[in-house]
Amino acid sequence: MEESISGFKRRGTWDEVVEHGERITRALRDADVDSTAFDDWDEWRPKSHERLGEDVNEKTAQQASVGEGEGEKAGKTPNDDLKTAGEKLSRSYERVEEGDNEGAVESWQDSINYVARAADSAGRKALRKVEDTVYRNVMTQLAPYYFDNELVSANIQRVGRGSGDERFVFEVNVNDDELKSMVSETLRDFEDEIDRWHIDTPKETEVAEAVEGVEVPTTDEEHGSNWTTN
Repeated sequence: MEESISGFKRRGTWDEVVEHGERITRALRDADVDSTAFDDWDEWRPKSHERLGEDVNEKTAQQASVGEGEGEKAGKTPNDDLKTAGEKLSRSYERVEEGDNEGAVESWQDSINYVARAADSAGRKALRKVEDTVYRNVMTQLAPYYFDNELVSANIQRVGRGSGDERFVFEVNVNDDELKSMVSETLRDFEDEIDRWHIDTPKETEVAEAVEGVEVPTTDEEHGSNWTTN
């Protein structure tokens, strides 16, 4: 592993860069990091059973897309908001006729807000469609696969394509300096203490469960550790 101001970098085989991601994840967990940002990182990081051009590509496209607007978060489509805007506008006219000018202005403002929210939702949907197409067909040919949130910034790319020895470069940076220092210390401890790191792999339980009397094996993660010491 190479450590610099830009983060923790590992060059190697797929299993080696997967292990790099697992070690950083364990170091973050040991530092008591527990947040949505951590969960998003844990979901995105490469896994042993995944492929870069398929699984990591898919996850990168998803996390890189424009987030949901207020209307989408509320579960409303642009048409829903436009319908509500029309109802608010009608109510505004009614209040004018009733002599309730203050209420009329309030309903009119609500109507404008719903129109704006509808436009925002429609725009985000269209932009995501363009982004997805551009990312999948263009950006993955030009740039490494990347992840970025308030906790972690990371990128991974394939090197030596066609050489017969597929290699990867995986760089991860922890965005908080104090937390990064803690992670760095833990990673150094791993280097000094770990004899063999057991890479997490999905459990194959379907066959075992189908055979009476066969007990499904537990993974290293269920035992609470990915590694053994000397």
